[in-house]
Amino acid sequence: MVDHRLSGPRWRAMDAVSTFPPDRTTALERLQAFVPRAGRDYAAGRNFDHGPGRHVSVSGLSPYLRCRLITEEEVLRAVLGRHSASASEKFIQEVYWRTYWKGWLEMRPGVWDQYQRALRAKLNEVQTQSGLRDRWEAACQGETDIDCFNAWAQELAETGYLHNHARMWFASIWIFTLELPWELGADFFLRHLLDGDPASNTLGWRWVAGIQTPGKTYLARTSNISKFTGGRFHPKWQLAGEAPAREAPAVPEPLPLPDPVRPDPALRTGFLMHEEDLSPGFAFQAMKAASHAVMAPQTGFTPLAPAPRIAAFRAAASQDAQTRHMPAADGSIAVLEDAEALMIWAREENLDQIVTPFAPVGPVADQVRRFAAHEGAPRIVTIMRETDRAAWPRATRGFFAFKKSIPGLLSALS
Repeated sequence: MVDHRLSGPRWRAMDAVSTFPPDRTTALERLQAFVPRAGRDYAAGRNFDHGPGRHVSVSGLSPYLRCRLITEEEVLRAVLGRHSASASEKFIQEVYWRTYWKGWLEMRPGVWDQYQRALRAKLNEVQTQSGLRDRWEAACQGETDIDCFNAWAQELAETGYLHNHARMWFASIWIFTLELPWELGADFFLRHLLDGDPASNTLGWRWVAGIQTPGKTYLARTSNISKFTGGRFHPKWQLAGEAPAREAPAVPEPLPLPDPVRPDPALRTGFLMHEEDLSPGFAFQAMKAASHAVMAPQTGFTPLAPAPRIAAFRAAASQDAQTRHMPAADGSIAVLEDAEALMIWAREENLDQIVTPFAPVGPVADQVRRFAAHEGAPRIVTIMRETDRAAWPRATRGFFAFKKSIPGLLSALS
């Protein structure tokens, strides 16, 4: 096992949760503030990384969307209430990139399993190969010879956030200049990003590495970095000049989404909320619960120690959601660490069924699956949002094929 004390920067991290207060009220205020800029202003400025605390050209909503304190549907409705679909096309596409990644991985869960196995193998190599370990530690600590890379590593460690363009540059430099395994970079992001998501993160790193779209890589270039950082960085002669695609196992054939299952209102029911969807009213409506529970923030997305801010943000966001969606529980909400705790709660409460929002591929879904495999476990009914059920099956090929479906998906919102 790798010593996780060496897996992150040594500098003192700022209180990232104060930068992104984990409550729905703040999320809605930030959405309202951003909406006027979601049209042509966003299209013109979205690629510019102005540095920590100055990301004024993007929405800054991703940590809230990650937990669905606000939903993609709410964001799209708000933007389309102010701008036409053509004027806000670039922002709409960014929202649907998240949807696309989710759907693609949901139909190919084996890719997440491949990544996790490969990550553990690479971490073992870190322990046995001193050269690899030195390069990995220097990258994680932000102690390379590349100033822009070090600055992004520091910003990520201090704020839990990184501009999307900087994420692409960072990943490219990690893979092709520093020649580090992409899996270790994806893990570094997941251990620090407040908006870190198994689908977007894993598949985004695969894309940069030339795996997601076979043979098509992303090469960070000095001129591009200089232009879109406003000249803050100009890593001349420091970056790789070519980006040969990395190898990976074959992608499994896509699986169909699970069929819808309806809860039985006659059964003694428990409501389960989790960090993947903190707006669960759609799943809990028209039902009465005998008991309520919340899954504690999960850390199974990495073998190392994630930044404490991630669990802190998601736990506080969950508490905020409880006040709206479990007000009748009167403080008797169980907080469950894992599938075994979920089983104990179900038995103690004599539950016949558990109703919960659908959890996409990731550690929460893993716990739900383990619970369902327990002998004597009550039925667990996972309710998928209709917007996800409509969009995810369209992620059969690349995004540019998927985006042809966006007008139809938008029309369903009106």
